[in-house]
Amino acid sequence: MKELIKVEGLNKSFRLLAGELKVLKDVEAVFYEGEMVSIVGASGTGKSTFLHILGTLDKPTSGKVLYKVGSQKGDCPGFTDAAPVFNRAGSESGLSPCGIDPFSLSSGNLAVFRNRIIGFVFQFHYLLPEFSAIENVMMPGIISMGSRVQGGKGLRYKEIYEKAEKLLDDLGLYARKNHKPGELSGGEQQRVAVARALILEPKVVLTDEPTGNLDTATGEDLFSLLLDINFSKGITFVIVTHNESLSKRCHRTLKMVDGKLLNGQ
Repeated sequence: MKELIKVEGLNKSFRLLAGELKVLKDVEAVFYEGEMVSIVGASGTGKSTFLHILGTLDKPTSGKVLYKVGSQKGDCPGFTDAAPVFNRAGSESGLSPCGIDPFSLSSGNLAVFRNRIIGFVFQFHYLLPEFSAIENVMMPGIISMGSRVQGGKGLRYKEIYEKAEKLLDDLGLYARKNHKPGELSGGEQQRVAVARALILEPKVVLTDEPTGNLDTATGEDLFSLLLDINFSKGITFVIVTHNESLSKRCHRTLKMVDGKLLNGQ
């Protein structure tokens, strides 16, 4: 399998009145294209912090996260000519010989990178209550239309609408597309969140306790849906979960212990 994300010597600390709190400690990891990886561990061990950094929602104190999302060149297993959609100036490319360091991009280009490469599904769906299901799904695509950086998928409004409609149909929500979140069940809301994460066909979907707010049966159904998407679309999934029975259905499991990432059992 091809490497998609490489994490090198990742550390994250927070400064508190009582002193420095080290949450992540020299984390090393590799995630591959098309795999489904679960991350388990006790509360407070750094799982969500790691996921937020992986998704560029937070910055590490030190270390690197490299995304290999361009076209391959030379001897490096990474990507040395990442698509110009992520930058307009060579000095802003954020490239290392083996991938894109998103934290080296300008804030505008980092936002574009996050929008087009990474999808998110959290325990709480975070749908916008004043918009319908299909409008919520369309939102990342609409944001991409307004980007100042040229290139990428270049979708127009009609195309985004049609893609959102198709995703909702695939997820069994076509008849509910014009309903607002408050009119949907918890499982339906979370499926809308999944569709929103997939609208721009990201390279990776990061999920933080996606079934944690659902009853057992609904959670099982949602997890089966994620497995089906991984199999049919080849999208990489990284899933933080406390549910060990669900984690065992992934290709592999990593365990976070005291800020360090270990191979699971």
